[in-house]
Amino acid sequence: MGTSCGLISISVFQHCLVSSHLLMSVMSWERLNITKTVRKYSIDSHLNPTGFEFLSGPILDAIKHDEEIDEEHGEGAVSLYGRNFDRIAKQHPILVVNFFAPWCYWSNRLKPSWEKAAKIIRDRYDPEMDGRILLAKVDCTEEVDLCRRHHIQGYPSIRIFRKGSDLRDEHGHHEHESYYGDRDTESLVQTMETLVAPVSLESKRLALEDKSDKTKDPKRPAPSAGGCRVEGFVRVKKVPGNLVISARSPSHSFDFSQMNMSHVISHFSFGKKINPRERSDVKRLLPYLFRSYDRLSGLSYISNPSDSNENVTIEHYLQVVKTEVMTRSYKIVEEYEYTAHSSLAHSLDIPVAKFHFELSPMQVVITENSKSFSHFVTNVCAIIGGVFTVAGILDAILHNTMRLMKKVELGKNF
Repeated sequence: MGTSCGLISISVFQHCLVSSHLLMSVMSWERLNITKTVRKYSIDSHLNPTGFEFLSGPILDAIKHDEEIDEEHGEGAVSLYGRNFDRIAKQHPILVVNFFAPWCYWSNRLKPSWEKAAKIIRDRYDPEMDGRILLAKVDCTEEVDLCRRHHIQGYPSIRIFRKGSDLRDEHGHHEHESYYGDRDTESLVQTMETLVAPVSLESKRLALEDKSDKTKDPKRPAPSAGGCRVEGFVRVKKVPGNLVISARSPSHSFDFSQMNMSHVISHFSFGKKINPRERSDVKRLLPYLFRSYDRLSGLSYISNPSDSNENVTIEHYLQVVKTEVMTRSYKIVEEYEYTAHSSLAHSLDIPVAKFHFELSPMQVVITENSKSFSHFVTNVCAIIGGVFTVAGILDAILHNTMRLMKKVELGKNF
């Protein structure tokens, strides 16, 4: 049956950690979490990378939680709301926030260890005397706007906000980091100790100082969150199939209404990637080639969950045709051209970006045929004969016209 390579370069407005890639075909062939030949990078709202390659890989062990669930864990973390979030974030060099939902199973598994860790950290780093770090929590079922502003799409989401070192003057907001480690009390406390170790007590005083200029214009709101850049190649069977980009995690619950699968396609092609020089050389001979080689390049497909477009799945339907250009001695190029039709549809399940591809049973072959010398001579004779024939016709028309004009002149004299 054989296989074919598919080259992809897509920027998806969805978090890299929980994004997974699924290949399926009509022959019950399926591959989940393609990581060997596909790379993922976090990007900002301008599609620029914001860090190193995200090495997801297969999850070998589940995230660890506390084995015993203590119902009497108490309240150790500070509850944050829309009215006090920014103020408290400015008061502490490090603010670690647990964005949770009461209906989420994994949020409830985290709750006891989070409250215990918050108590331990509060005892070690008293908010009044020390205050270098604070553990807090946000109920996203009550603070919907706050969680939407921070682009929370999965629960629980643990965010680390650092004061000062990552302040962006042009936007006036703090970038955040995300914590994806174990969720037992011991691991959480060790992580918090690691975060606070390089922070001096002096930074607490600097955090409390208000250095903003009241005469300046109000700070602009933070830009929309970025997402994930997916690039690389995958091998697919030469049968109809699907490439699906979706969110998947063994330790998170997702809010489907807040998930945004909008994406910009930088490059999407089948077969080996053809460099620009080869393309320009071939197009000199065959200018009509490569018109459908990278049909989706540069196209954007945007949906906004906040505009009542919730649970939007974006689907692309691709019809692929193989094209070969042959000379007498070797193959110049082999390409896979395709047509594309895209649509947005509401999904009852988790939103995805899906590429349906189907290879046409037809194949286009362009060959070079040499002409014999006799064929050349025949063409030359035909050209010469045509020239003489046309010249004879023009001469006859001119001669008859002159005779007619002379007759008219003689008739006028009489």
